[in-house]
Amino acid sequence: MKVLLRQNVRKLGHIGDVVDVKNGYARNYLIPQGLGTAPTDANIKAVEAAKARYLEELAKERKELEIRAAAVSGTEITIAARANEEGHLYGSVGPAQIAAALAEVDVFVNADEVILPEPIRTLDKYDVQIEFDEEIRATIHVWVVPLRGEFDEEEAAETPEDEDAPATEDVPAE
Repeated sequence: MKVLLRQNVRKLGHIGDVVDVKNGYARNYLIPQGLGTAPTDANIKAVEAAKARYLEELAKERKELEIRAAAVSGTEITIAARANEEGHLYGSVGPAQIAAALAEVDVFVNADEVILPEPIRTLDKYDVQIEFDEEIRATIHVWVVPLRGEFDEEEAAETPEDEDAPATEDVPAE
């Protein structure tokens, strides 16, 4: 059965395409969901108008994504994680932790946009891809450093400070 697509359907076609599908798929899914219709002349004209609007919106979205990718590209973040002496992490760093670390520096991405072939399990510098669209990507630099443990903080608290040194005050950063 030939169906005119009214919207993009993954692995089938794009808006305005006339595709050949099985009768049941067309009658039970595409047509009731509003994804397709019969390819009549009137429907083709209506879908062409919708396709023009869709392409305009798509162009705007792509520009916004390109601007966003340019802003994110080259960003460096540091993630502190617990690790042993050899540099192996006790856990791992995944897309959610990277997205959260980016949010701390006012760069907002979804965790599903962070592309990691496998979770990070060692201390090092990694180049991580952020995929905004199939063709729009940005690369960020992620430093995974050891987390200062409670033992280090206790040692620092026990060391006496120089009494002759001037007292330092915490000044808020601007």
